[in-house]
Amino acid sequence: MQFQNILFLCVANSARSQMAEGLARQLFGDSVVVQSAGSAPSRVNPFAIQAMAAVDVSLAAHSSTSVQDVDPATVDLVITLCAEEVCPLFLGDAKRLHWPIPDPDRKNENLTDAERLEHFCVARERIQKRLEILAAMRDVPSSGAEPSEFHLSIRTPDLAATARFYSWLFALEPSYWTDRFVVFDDARLNNRLVFLVDDGMELHQDTMYHLGIGVKCKADVLACQERAVSAGFSIEKPARTTWRNMPLHEFWLRDPGGNLVEIYAMLTADELAEMPSDMEPVEI
Repeated sequence: MQFQNILFLCVANSARSQMAEGLARQLFGDSVVVQSAGSAPSRVNPFAIQAMAAVDVSLAAHSSTSVQDVDPATVDLVITLCAEEVCPLFLGDAKRLHWPIPDPDRKNENLTDAERLEHFCVARERIQKRLEILAAMRDVPSSGAEPSEFHLSIRTPDLAATARFYSWLFALEPSYWTDRFVVFDDARLNNRLVFLVDDGMELHQDTMYHLGIGVKCKADVLACQERAVSAGFSIEKPARTTWRNMPLHEFWLRDPGGNLVEIYAMLTADELAEMPSDMEPVEI
């Protein structure tokens, strides 16, 4: 991913985008031009200044800027950080990334200063980790291979039951099997490969240790769940809509080997607009 000029956007340009600007300046130095702005600029939040001071980044000289004052010609990468709000519109041909970070100010919550500052520190760390990945992707060397195939192998204690389960789930018969393995080949399937940070946490569905199968819409999620129940397969979590991290409709299966499988559909723009203020999951 090549870029020389980053613009971070949120609504008020007071917290998330300001912290992102400060962190990016520290990370990239003079090699990248960094700006931030908002659609309704206000002031730099004092808690943002305090949270950044804790990691030796000063926002004291920063001020809020309107996105209307940013020349699109000076930007080749736009990163929006809004989660609950409507993201600012930015014209131009710059590449766009969306990092939904909840507003750390929690204006509607009765918090002590220490509690509110902690939310700013959590947001700072989440932005920092994403920036580190962005920096690592900035100058990736030319590919060292020309891959023609990708496969994922999962262990199971019951090969026959697993073959039956995935034949049902994929609507596809195995292409080949022996007494030790079963192979499914299907050009329809798009693969998502997730690498996990080694943080010592137990691996389960909440730390992304699972398989994911994407479908088109909420109706398809519900229909798949109904068919799973009819087939007698184990439902780990019934269908729901969730807005935190990656907004989607989903339900969870457990395959015969104990592996978790998430069936999901991304939310439409109209469905995203129905997000509740508390962002808690809703059963569907």
